[in-house]
Amino acid sequence: MEKRIAAAKAVLFVCCLLPLAHYGIALWQDTLGANPIEALTRGLGDWALRLLLITLAVTPLRRATGWAWLLRLRRMLGLFAFFYACLHLVAYLWLDQFFDWVDIGRDILKRPFITVGMATFLLLVPLAATSTNAMIRRLGGRRWQRLHRLIYPAALLAVLHFTWMVKVDITEPALYGALVAILLGLRAWWRFDDARGTLAPRHRIIPIQIRR
Repeated sequence: MEKRIAAAKAVLFVCCLLPLAHYGIALWQDTLGANPIEALTRGLGDWALRLLLITLAVTPLRRATGWAWLLRLRRMLGLFAFFYACLHLVAYLWLDQFFDWVDIGRDILKRPFITVGMATFLLLVPLAATSTNAMIRRLGGRRWQRLHRLIYPAALLAVLHFTWMVKVDITEPALYGALVAILLGLRAWWRFDDARGTLAPRHRIIPIQIRR
């Protein structure tokens, strides 16, 4: 089983690098269109969002299939989502703004989709920083789980960031939003169902004695 999981991780690692390879080759061959910087920045952001949603989908898939080994892939998916979010941010800061911190500050304050995008990134930072086994032990399982629920508002804000960025055709953001609603709705139902099961009164069964 361990060998199969190691093989799955290797395949997943390569698959997660394919979008980066695609954009690297496209830049080299100059095939990103009339505005390659915008295409690169948006493309990296798209993959950050997709990988974030795939990370959220791991738990429902595990519960639906019973494949516990899927949880062993979740950390890598989450870290790759953060990796592409970092590349998305660097592309904006460097290629779009040339590290002009005054203009960047104005952008964050005046353009709502930039504000939401920065907030999303800030929510992802502690998740990536505490992704190691050592941090799980240091924080303790419960605190670590509470902290990593930040992925829920991060996913919502990421979809909002994408929606406000595209402005006109919101078909793709709407699909992502529906997926987030389903994934978070499932979790809310599970918590409600677990709480209902915990709070349900336990009836004590008293045996009936029949006198002879």
